[in-house]
Amino acid sequence: MTKIAMSGAAGQLGTVLRAALPARGYRLRSAGGSKLPVPLCDDEEVMHGDLRDPAVVDRLLHGVDVLIHMAGTSVERPLPEIIENNLRALYEVYEGARRNGVRRVVFASSNHAIGMYPVDARLATDCEFRPDGFYGLSKMWGEGLARLYWDKHGIESVCIRIGSCVARPAEPRHLATWLGHEDLLHLIEQSITVPDLGFMVVWGVSANTRSYWDNSGAARLGYRPNQNAEGYAAEILSRPDPLDAIARQYQGGGFASIDFTPPAQRLGGSDR
Repeated sequence: MTKIAMSGAAGQLGTVLRAALPARGYRLRSAGGSKLPVPLCDDEEVMHGDLRDPAVVDRLLHGVDVLIHMAGTSVERPLPEIIENNLRALYEVYEGARRNGVRRVVFASSNHAIGMYPVDARLATDCEFRPDGFYGLSKMWGEGLARLYWDKHGIESVCIRIGSCVARPAEPRHLATWLGHEDLLHLIEQSITVPDLGFMVVWGVSANTRSYWDNSGAARLGYRPNQNAEGYAAEILSRPDPLDAIARQYQGGGFASIDFTPPAQRLGGSDR
């Protein structure tokens, strides 16, 4: 039986996964941050601690086959916080994977690593990075770290550029970026079980008619999403779009608007 560890277990997506993975036969060790999570079933082992501490990382990863790494700052924050939680902690996690013989990491990357592309761009996973803030920049760095640890140390990684993972889409942007919970579970389970995948990047998105992203490469994982935000389109488009004018132009949505310098105020007065 595959032993799974999951960081960030108390977060929104971690909570969804914790409820599902043991029911599918996986032994699960779930880690929270500052607070000990309450076990959701008898078979779930729980712990907590700061992932910047190698001793905490070793407690999480001892005897584990696969780590699902969901921990870290998940919104735009000042760079020093991002560095500590999303760069330093991730480095400690991969070093811990080396020490403990973890064969694979499923890394929660983000669409915000490419969030400054315009909404009319259709992107493959090998597109150039265009992060929409320090958070997106940290996910760009995380994908690079995952690549390094595969090439130099043989630790496999699946980097999932998660879109908008909510129970149901709620705004026009979600018609392109939605990842439904059923598809999330399917994608995570395929990332755990598919043999010999090495390093790969996939879009964490459902089969949305209006998707920004070409996810054909995910076929290698056997990922076949069944959910589609289009079924909610009429309801969503009948309501005002909550995003501002800048956010509507870029795939990163509201993250693109944060600390955005309008073209007319830039050096030279143009969008370069």
